Amino acid sequence: MHNKIVVILGPTASGKSDLAVKLARQFNGEIVSADSRQVYEYLDVGSGKITLCEMKGIPHYLLDVANPKRKFTVAQFQKLAIKKIKEIQKRNKIPFLVGGTGFYIQAIVDGLIIPEVKPNWKLRKSLEKKPTNELFLMLKKLDPKRANSIDAKNPRRLIRAIEIVLSTKKPITKIKTKSQFNVLQIGIKKSKEEIKKSIHERLQKRLKIGMISEVKKLHKNGLSWKRLEELGLEYRYIAEYLQKKISHEEMIYKLQLEIEHFAKRQMTWFKRDKRIYWIESQIEAKNLIKNFLK
Repeated sequence: MHNKIVVILGPTASGKSDLAVKLARQFNGEIVSADSRQVYEYLDVGSGKITLCEMKGIPHYLLDVANPKRKFTVAQFQKLAIKKIKEIQKRNKIPFLVGGTGFYIQAIVDGLIIPEVKPNWKLRKSLEKKPTNELFLMLKKLDPKRANSIDAKNPRRLIRAIEIVLSTKKPITKIKTKSQFNVLQIGIKKSKEEIKKSIHERLQKRLKIGMISEVKKLHKNGLSWKRLEELGLEYRYIAEYLQKKISHEEMIYKLQLEIEHFAKRQMTWFKRDKRIYWIESQIEAKNLIKNFLK
């Protein structure tokens, strides 16, 4: 049993954190977050980071482990996550890997060997001249699976992904090794309407509890507008609003729309993995885990 891990995944606003806490309490588990923005310190409201109260005493790892001024890579995540998973297993507890960042999850589940590709400054300079939509189409042609998981409006991430493919001469999603873990993947199944409604409700709540103030504070503490925009979704559109590039109404409209598109991209990524068990209730998840841990 010591080599087993449970993955709880799903699109944004599907209730992963809440379900994972309930299941971890039932199965003597501890949680390792797999979220590419919750790794950063101070990105709390905008990233939907779980609060101490919501954790209900369950230890959570890989939250607040990176400085938002610097990019945190999937290779860094993989190294830290494997270390934490093994520590949890040594304590005879069950590691729950929980999140919606498909590439982070795949790095653990499939034991991806992330190539250490040095920056190609000449290539970067040439790619930086291209519009973001062109970069995305270029990546889609080179590595369609990676394109499904990436933030399509983040030029920095797109350039890095293209750089890796061109350097290694193969799509990053094809670079695999055998995973060192026995994994059960559970996906939360929700209808498009349910996700849309949850996104709307969560967005309104976050705006009420100070998401705009959080972005203002991040900028005041040294995060450039460019870096805030690179962090994507909530941070991008609030940064644009604070720079007076868009109105308050535009910001809310764009946020709702882009978060919905993001949820759709997440599902496209997850649906290609036929090993995921999609569930609609906590009881289904509980039964799957019970059988898995036998």
